[in-house]
Amino acid sequence: MGKKTTTRREFLQAMGAGAAALAAPRWATGAPATRPNIVLIMCDDMGFSDIAPYGGEIHTPNLQGLADKGIRFTQFYNTCRCCPTRASLMTGLYPHQAGVGHMMGNYGLPGYRGDLSREAVTIAEVLKTAGYRTYMTGKWHLTPHTRPEGPKHNWPRQRGYDRFFGTIHGAGSYFDPNSLTRDNTQIPPWKDFYYTDAISDTAAAFIRDHARDHRDKPFFLYVAYTAPHWPMHAKPQDMANYKGRYAKGWDALRRERHARQIEMGLVKKEWKLTPRDPRAPAWDEEPMKPWQERRMEVYAAMVDCADQGIGRILSALDQTGLRDDTLVLFLADNGGCAEEMGSRGPIRPDPQKVKRLEPLPPDQVQTRMVPRATRDGRPVRMGRGVMPGPPDTYVAYGLPWANVSNTPFRRYKHWVHEGGIASPLILHWPRGIPQAMHGRLYHEPAHLIDIMATCVDLAGAKYPREFAGHKIKPMEGVSLRPALTGKPLTSEPRAIFWEHEGNRAVRLGRWKLVAVHNGPWELYDMEADRTELNNLAAKMPEKVAELKAMWDQWARRADVVPWGSWRKRPRAGKGPTSKKTSFDLKAGDELPRSQAPMVARRPFTVTATIEPTKPDGVIVAQGGNRCGWALYLKEGRLAFTTSRDDVTHSVASVAKLPSGRVTIRVSLARDGSVVFFADGRPLEAEGKLPGPVHDMPDEPLTVGRDVRSAVGDYPEGDNDFGGKIESLRIELGK
Repeated sequence: MGKKTTTRREFLQAMGAGAAALAAPRWATGAPATRPNIVLIMCDDMGFSDIAPYGGEIHTPNLQGLADKGIRFTQFYNTCRCCPTRASLMTGLYPHQAGVGHMMGNYGLPGYRGDLSREAVTIAEVLKTAGYRTYMTGKWHLTPHTRPEGPKHNWPRQRGYDRFFGTIHGAGSYFDPNSLTRDNTQIPPWKDFYYTDAISDTAAAFIRDHARDHRDKPFFLYVAYTAPHWPMHAKPQDMANYKGRYAKGWDALRRERHARQIEMGLVKKEWKLTPRDPRAPAWDEEPMKPWQERRMEVYAAMVDCADQGIGRILSALDQTGLRDDTLVLFLADNGGCAEEMGSRGPIRPDPQKVKRLEPLPPDQVQTRMVPRATRDGRPVRMGRGVMPGPPDTYVAYGLPWANVSNTPFRRYKHWVHEGGIASPLILHWPRGIPQAMHGRLYHEPAHLIDIMATCVDLAGAKYPREFAGHKIKPMEGVSLRPALTGKPLTSEPRAIFWEHEGNRAVRLGRWKLVAVHNGPWELYDMEADRTELNNLAAKMPEKVAELKAMWDQWARRADVVPWGSWRKRPRAGKGPTSKKTSFDLKAGDELPRSQAPMVARRPFTVTATIEPTKPDGVIVAQGGNRCGWALYLKEGRLAFTTSRDDVTHSVASVAKLPSGRVTIRVSLARDGSVVFFADGRPLEAEGKLPGPVHDMPDEPLTVGRDVRSAVGDYPEGDNDFGGKIESLRIELGK
């Protein structure tokens, strides 16, 4: 690493932009390209109605300009979650076919490896074979390997991109993101860094560099914003533009957006606005209005900033004379996100107890999804009431505002009702879209799988049957080229499918069959009731059976299995589990389910000799967020957590561990009480668990880290124990 903070100018020069990127000269326009350049732009966790072209009040003039001289899809679909969407978008396959049926966890099945499959090719890999230069800025999130040392087999440069700047991980601070990477090397941020601006400015620099160095070739540029995914971070000047804008609250805002959508023709007036989510209070009854307003003000500022950056990308196309020959696509990866990340519980760390932490050196790479402190040592605060925006905060905008984002639909990211999967899609291409189509709405259903097919079609590329020694799965989508002139995509309605966490659906023409987490099927007429308020399943069992059979057939073909079936979660004392009652382990050990301690509904004790060098890190973990337990350090204190279906319960020691080498003993009793000892002396504990671990965890036991979904209050993929674990013993009770 270097010994000083990287400046923005030095960064752009390192990317090869140099003076061309900063001075932005205008090159002479060359001959019209026979194949378009393609700029694919995606926002993260942004709802259907947030931007102005889709009924929102957020100031997005650049997206509005693209819509005014382009085409807006009213029924374009994503896959309802971040990395499955990215897998589908990049490969033209359903996410399970690309190996990312859930998130970055490996469940031991082809559709659930959590790492982009080599039986899939990326758009970049295909277009390179057709002579395109390929560039990417922003969020990758298609591999669990996010550490600086890799492995890097599924990083962007290894999956077809000539140049890359962005993050490998899926979330993090906007002022100091983890896994910030230039090409294949992770780097610290420069002074006055803000990630959305860095994504935009680097994308614009790539365009200028391309025009200077490779003008004879077309290019593909993928711009993957993290905005407006949590945490709610924004620049002061952008937040100031929305001060007071949301004082009227979420109820009024939903009605206003819905009215504009009807006026625009995006939705039919016959489609009733869904009721406010019952988990959200009426605005008049909300007790923390200033905090709630601020959450949405910051969210709006984040979307606004992305639009400003899109404006700079478009300016780069104008300045280089490439705008007319460039297809620009804009979409979102899933619906608005109701996750309350960092927004529940008391403010932590306690501002009266923790006022300053050790600063992070300016040349050190950030590896934590949630930094403990800002670069200058201010503790990063979470909890209900923390006013978001600055770098020393980490909260989400929450369920009530996500309900607004998904107007007029119901449900959110994670679900496959319309609120989770409906996405804006804007297409803009001056030489490819006739003037008569400018500003038009296109109502035929389409899906992420169609983006690969569109790129291959317009680029004149050949989609491979084999690539780099691997047999490649056929594309699933159809080209959107007919939509450019208002024609149907297919001669007959085609079926489109979804599955995520047991939420599943199939859309065929006017009919949609949908279910929540392995629950009963619901049937909706999407022409009469796209807001899914009138379930027809009981009245039309034949249609349910027809669509269910189609979904079952697709699931078998697409590597989809019933959610959780890989667990085969046997009750205590049954199934393929170890019969041992004591386990002697060391740092780096990993035991699969069949060899791990049978902890279901049993007391047990962990004894370990450790010498920590960092205040945070996992000592031992077994299982994941659905079922598991973990013993770890949190700010120098011992913490013990159990999880059940994404709900965690924790006990922590009041005092920090003594420095240096220490032997700890932690016992979980049948009544859920936890006792801590350090070198034989008891440590006072806060909290109590509801009981022992409720079932046998499916994810493995690991010592010194948690490699899958996180059990406790620590980041996924960045939770290694710092220091030595000399020995660790687990003893099961009866």
